[in-house]
Amino acid sequence: MTLSTTSATTTSPFDALAPLRLPAELRLTPEQFEQVCEENREAVLELAADGRLIAMTPTGSETSSRNSELVFQLKCFARASGGWKVFESSGGFLLPDGSVVSPDASLVHLNRWRALTPEQQRRFAPLCPDLVVELASPGDDGPRGLSALRKKMAAYQANGARLGWLLLPDERAVEIWPASGQPQRIEYAQELAASTEFPGLRLKLAEIWAA
Repeated sequence: MTLSTTSATTTSPFDALAPLRLPAELRLTPEQFEQVCEENREAVLELAADGRLIAMTPTGSETSSRNSELVFQLKCFARASGGWKVFESSGGFLLPDGSVVSPDASLVHLNRWRALTPEQQRRFAPLCPDLVVELASPGDDGPRGLSALRKKMAAYQANGARLGWLLLPDERAVEIWPASGQPQRIEYAQELAASTEFPGLRLKLAEIWAA
């Protein structure tokens, strides 16, 4: 299947404002998904392992502010320690199971990043990040809701993530997803230290909750 694109001579300036409409039974390969994203740059999409499109709703302003603080803290860690590449929520990764996902924040070791070709770095990087962090949005039962995020965390784990953090701001709690095994929940967390695979990485959760 090849996805057709609209000719430049027939493109309306209002086309970008039109909603993305695709049949529910549609299944895409990662290559086709990339074409859809190229033609719908305003849409926020992910690709499930079975080829289904997942439309991600924008976050509320409070969640966006918290996510900015999260990425800021990861950037500070990466610059101080060296050896890590930081990604925010607009960056997609092609996981080994064929899904394309965009964690709210993630870390990839520089050795793994530099092993990719320039073409792979420009597209959806074909790897699972070493650290993945998802931030639950309050009152959201959709793709950003807690049940969906837990499935996502399990998928990261199955695809090779070394560590996953699911942040629950409303509950001031964190679920820690190790490389294998069951997640561990920490209640009323104010600070979070990573495993020894990420030496020196600590999140000041109180600042994320307050953001």
